[in-house]
Amino acid sequence: EIHIKEPIEKEVNPHLLPGELLLCEASTVYKYMQEDGSNRGTYGKLVCTNFKISFLDDDSASDDNEPQFKNKIVGENDITLQCVDQIYGVYDEKKKLLTGQLRKYPEKLIIYCKDLRVFNFCLRYTKEEEVKRIVSGIVHHSQTPKLLKRLFLFSYASAAPNNTGGRNQTVMFETLEDWRDELERTKGNVKYKAVTTNEGYRVSEKLPLYFVVPICISEESILKYEGRGIPIWCWSCHNGAALLKMSAFPKEQDDSISQMQKAFLDGIYKTISKPPYELLKTDDLSSSLPSLQDIQTAYTRFKQLFLIDNSTDFWATDVKWFSLLESTNWLEIIRRVLKKAIEVVECLEIQHTNVLLIEESATDLCCVISSLVQVMMDSYSRTKSGFQSLIQKEWVIGGHGFLDRCNHLHKSEKEEAPVFLLLLNCVWQLVQQYPPAFEFTETYLTVLSDSLYVPIFSTFFFNSQHQRDTNKSGESLKTQSGPFRFLTVWDWSVQFDPKAQAFLNNPLYAEKPKPDKSQRKTARFKHQRQLSLPLTQAKPSTKRGFFREETDHLIKNILGKRIGKFINSSDEPPNSLREFYDSWHSKPVDYHGLLLPRIDGPEIKVWAQRYLRWIPEAQLHGGGTIATAAKILDLMEEVQSLQVKMDEEHSQAVSGGVHSVPMLRNSARLSSLFPFALLQRQSVKPALPTSTWKDLEDEDDLVKRDDEFVDLSGDML
Repeated sequence: EIHIKEPIEKEVNPHLLPGELLLCEASTVYKYMQEDGSNRGTYGKLVCTNFKISFLDDDSASDDNEPQFKNKIVGENDITLQCVDQIYGVYDEKKKLLTGQLRKYPEKLIIYCKDLRVFNFCLRYTKEEEVKRIVSGIVHHSQTPKLLKRLFLFSYASAAPNNTGGRNQTVMFETLEDWRDELERTKGNVKYKAVTTNEGYRVSEKLPLYFVVPICISEESILKYEGRGIPIWCWSCHNGAALLKMSAFPKEQDDSISQMQKAFLDGIYKTISKPPYELLKTDDLSSSLPSLQDIQTAYTRFKQLFLIDNSTDFWATDVKWFSLLESTNWLEIIRRVLKKAIEVVECLEIQHTNVLLIEESATDLCCVISSLVQVMMDSYSRTKSGFQSLIQKEWVIGGHGFLDRCNHLHKSEKEEAPVFLLLLNCVWQLVQQYPPAFEFTETYLTVLSDSLYVPIFSTFFFNSQHQRDTNKSGESLKTQSGPFRFLTVWDWSVQFDPKAQAFLNNPLYAEKPKPDKSQRKTARFKHQRQLSLPLTQAKPSTKRGFFREETDHLIKNILGKRIGKFINSSDEPPNSLREFYDSWHSKPVDYHGLLLPRIDGPEIKVWAQRYLRWIPEAQLHGGGTIATAAKILDLMEEVQSLQVKMDEEHSQAVSGGVHSVPMLRNSARLSSLFPFALLQRQSVKPALPTSTWKDLEDEDDLVKRDDEFVDLSGDML
């Protein structure tokens, strides 16, 4: 049975951005409500442009149902072409993957998105010609290889009004001064220097224009092997120890070349191991961490758990959830990466040793580990502008191949790997373990992960600074020739209005106290004990890999606390590392000092907000961390409003309409999927109950039961 909503009579036209062109459309398309076991849905128009696929129904024309967290570029029923993961057609109830030319056109279209949304469209009531046009158009524009200049990024940049945009204090690392300032900030300028050797990209197109090397490294050395074998500076610790990275020489070469390269490396190592430099420890990440192929395989398996078509699938997989999650190996990879970062931190902090990370190109796992180490050791990297500057430095300017790793051009699946997503998953573990230490929220990390697929920002759409610079020149549509003015993703006002941006900032961020050195320590510790999560006890823990006493009360929050692979005895950290780890966790947390993630088995959790936000069965009505955050925002705005009133009365001056109104009056109605999913969605149980919930008498029991699908990412109030 299909519950039909009358087809729309008034014409609804898509909202087009500058440079956006309508390519094909189909009327009388029926969109199923994904969260519903029945066939309920709505009629509308399905359109495809050079930027997005969009479904328009009569709700699209009215602003009555405006979500409180609205993205100004990508709406709820919009899918950017880069966000399309896979497209399936349904033929006689059988699903078939759609690629390339189609001989037969499907009666249903299922679009799986990289942000884990699933769209179901029924084409049974659409004219045959329109079905052919829209299906072949969507498959062609989202799945076939394309040229870089055909990305919407260029169409938008040439048509949009010149907008220099606010940088929000983010350091872009595009100038020599930016690098010198960073050296000064970290006190690394005594032993390291910013070099201009690569101006005009004469050393290598893979390296940035400017970078930092040890002072003792000569220009000849940098030029000799196109920058390979040269230690490049990432960051300096407070004690003078530094984190460095280096792109390795290719392994398969003839002996004479290998001997020369080995001699060159030995010379470099000797030079930077002498005073004033600290002892050097090298770490080849290609042998000590999973390969990019392993990471891609694990993530592909992992995301399948969340790309759920219907309610029945959700309940069917729930019985095997733990084993399915375990078999993906994704949480284990996160744990291994965090453990590696802790090892590097111990070398820098305790052993006062320089650490040189080595990788073939030094632009993948090197970026992950160096970024994590800085987030853990440098409180500046835990502020919003500091974290954005870190991504610019290590990833955007550092030469991470976003274009290839995200497969934006559909050139080669062999190059695809979710390396940047891996970093965000690791940072999320820290954010949810130590919320007051971060100026940004998990919602910030979620929208940052979504921005990977929005091609109006240049940030995540080039492989290197050289590629970006060489593609900057172009003809404007206004017949003025000149370089493209690309937007940066760090200008959040492009995507969100100020009300929505409030969700990106952590209201409970423990700002750095103004130094009164005599009193600072005692005051800070008192503050930490009130705000910090339960600390690991100083006494030796029971068997590792199982829930400890302090986590017993969290066991009930099942989905958020799924167990990662337990640490087995063969994978135990070395004694010194374990002592360092246990010793740190036995002390009160300094939110502006070193942070170490808890990595024992159940401590590594699923980033629920990102992965479960479109699944209504996993929501908690009126609860979850987002409801807590919304309530805090309410209270803060109320306090600010009262402060304004007090100031007015004090000065006896009347200033019209200054009072701020709390944003979220009805926070009790929020679900844990807010702000991404609609409020008050209902989940319908499948016809045949499964063993996990057949004893439930009605749907409301899902909310009442503490141990069934409750808060996904944090503790409930």
